[in-house]
Amino acid sequence: MDFSDCEPVVGPPSEDLLPASAAMAVKVVIVGGFGVGKTTLVSSVSEIRPLTTEETMTQESAGVDDIAGVERKTSTTVAMDFGRISISDELVLYVFGTPGQERFWFLWNGLFEGALGAVVLVDTRRLEVSFEVIGRLEERGVPFVVAANTFPESPSYPTEELRAALDLPPEVPIVDCDARTRESSRDVLMALMRYLYNLSAQPVP
Repeated sequence: MDFSDCEPVVGPPSEDLLPASAAMAVKVVIVGGFGVGKTTLVSSVSEIRPLTTEETMTQESAGVDDIAGVERKTSTTVAMDFGRISISDELVLYVFGTPGQERFWFLWNGLFEGALGAVVLVDTRRLEVSFEVIGRLEERGVPFVVAANTFPESPSYPTEELRAALDLPPEVPIVDCDARTRESSRDVLMALMRYLYNLSAQPVP
């Protein structure tokens, strides 16, 4: 894959995070509504100990955060998650997970700086929490793929039904995902890389 025209990664937590054999690092962002599994995906796929900013939820969030469907969730990301995965000997991905609650979305500007693309993680039990997230990516012009995360008792929809429900254009890839497993999470990132490569190979209008 040729990513020679991509912007450099901005703001990795430490300068020693790039393996000596790697020629290039690119930044991707994992986004989604509250409780869709972003921290789980970053933690499962990272080859280094992930950096997380999980904090225990308190009564102060009652009436502020919509926990419908995830009532058993006891912690939440308040800044970002960070991990790293080597796609090949030469290409490394820095993976940043965003907070899900709207009150922390002001952090998106910094997290998206220098990002090549994004993964939108969705919970098919609560598709509505993904609508505004997708809208914000489209407004920013950030290329993305959609990954339907597997939860117990999650309904399974045909791809085209899911595409229609999320109002996605036909070219945006939709993949299944189990964020708990490294292999599945890696496949999601590979789907994003293939999509970005295909976009880069298209002639400029």
